[in-house]
Amino acid sequence: MNDSKSNMAEQIAQAAIAFEQRRTGNHVPKAVTVVLSEGTLVITLHEALSPAERAMSKSPGGAAQVQEFHRQLFANSSASLRQEIKRITGMEVREAAAEIDPATGAVVQAFTTGNVVQVFQLAGSVPADTWSGNGPGGLAASVSPGIWSSNAPSKPPAT
Repeated sequence: MNDSKSNMAEQIAQAAIAFEQRRTGNHVPKAVTVVLSEGTLVITLHEALSPAERAMSKSPGGAAQVQEFHRQLFANSSASLRQEIKRITGMEVREAAAEIDPATGAVVQAFTTGNVVQVFQLAGSVPADTWSGNGPGGLAASVSPGIWSSNAPSKPPAT
């Protein structure tokens, strides 16, 4: 595990930026968000597509090509980022996947320990004071199957 003074999230964000720069040339994302919840690490690279990729993504066919290109590029080149994550966290990465949102240019990379990851990119930011699941490491909530937690007197949906 890395003992540097900067925290793990910052180190992973910097590693993701360097990885993206090596992988795509000199294009770097506008911002990087790193979220860790239990054994799942999600890295979002904001505005990570090049101007040519953004232009290509304006048509459905072009968007599909950009998505598939980035999935394959990630699948074939993510070993170095996986090693960096292991070096920083001290934890082996079991699985990794990438998804691209051509409309916003965001690239979402998920590294899990055998979990199913569902990523929903919202159209805007949810104010922190309205989010009821403030957990360690940010705006996170965890609910176990069979356990329903709500302040309203309602019942969970039938399964």
